[in-house]
Amino acid sequence: MPCLYTNLEEKVDERTQELSQALEDLQLAQEGLIQSEKMAALGQLIAGVAHEINTPLGAIRSSIEYIANFLDQHLTTLPQFFRELPIEQAEQFQSLLLRALTPSPTLSGRERRHTRKAIAKQLTEQGILSAESLASLLLDLGICDDLHDLLPLLSEPRSEPLLKMVRQFTRVRESTRDIATASDRSAKIVFALKTYARYDHSGDKIEANITDGIDAVLTLYHNQIKHGVTVHRSFAEIPPIACYFDELNQVWTNLLHNALQAMDHQGTLDIDVSQQADQVCVKITDSGPGVPLELKEKIFEPFFTTKPPGEGSGLGLDIVRKIIDKHQGTLSLDSVPGRTTFSVTLPMSVMPTPQPTPAL
Repeated sequence: MPCLYTNLEEKVDERTQELSQALEDLQLAQEGLIQSEKMAALGQLIAGVAHEINTPLGAIRSSIEYIANFLDQHLTTLPQFFRELPIEQAEQFQSLLLRALTPSPTLSGRERRHTRKAIAKQLTEQGILSAESLASLLLDLGICDDLHDLLPLLSEPRSEPLLKMVRQFTRVRESTRDIATASDRSAKIVFALKTYARYDHSGDKIEANITDGIDAVLTLYHNQIKHGVTVHRSFAEIPPIACYFDELNQVWTNLLHNALQAMDHQGTLDIDVSQQADQVCVKITDSGPGVPLELKEKIFEPFFTTKPPGEGSGLGLDIVRKIIDKHQGTLSLDSVPGRTTFSVTLPMSVMPTPQPTPAL
């Protein structure tokens, strides 16, 4: 009898180990599938991200080339240029430069043509030569009105070289601003990539801000959004919560990718983040055609997809659901023609406060 119990215990232990190993293998497979989907989604973004980075880099290169050319052409001649300026013209140069550096309204092509003609007409009536050329220079400088004080200067032969020099100085200033703007844009894209790729190897929850992940995904999708999608953000001030941050980024990627595809990248995308009692609620709404009633339950099933063959694995929403379940949250769908909303709720759990080690 004891031998029978011993054999039974050994079989139970053996079966338990097999089940534990199978469960561990299943968890590893699930984690691998999630990571695989994440990398596939990241691969879809690479072309857009490359374009988004190349655009500011191109602006930086163009601006630096202009500044370098300006310095090459004028660095040795500028001292002579200013020495030859009468005191009055030097003061006028400074005044023109300050006016040109003051932001002015952006004009359409039609408005520019109309304004240039009006300036040229005014100068011609004052008997000023090269009225058309001077009118173009003044328009480039954003000096389109209050020309009365400038008429004495514009009547002089050296007015055109003076205005051209002012324009070159303003373009150097604009180039430095373009470099700063482009650098900020590049840094934002790099930060979004780092945020998106953030991965905690411990497998434990980390304390993170939900909206940081959403903003990162939106930045990476900017190239697909900017030409036809209007994005409305409504983000409440939500404190950081304990979560699997990199997995939640996969949730936002899948939901935003589906929303953009549903709209064919033309329409309105609303993203709402709010706190409801002890939960964070994220709603992603697109203005696409909607999900037919008979498909509302099926779209969460593994391998179900409405996309053409080769364009979707049918695992995106299933993975989203699994990640939300892992957070003990909820995922729901509300859809009518012209408005589809995926709602995600996550518990407002926080990281436990580390307790001091008691002294021995």
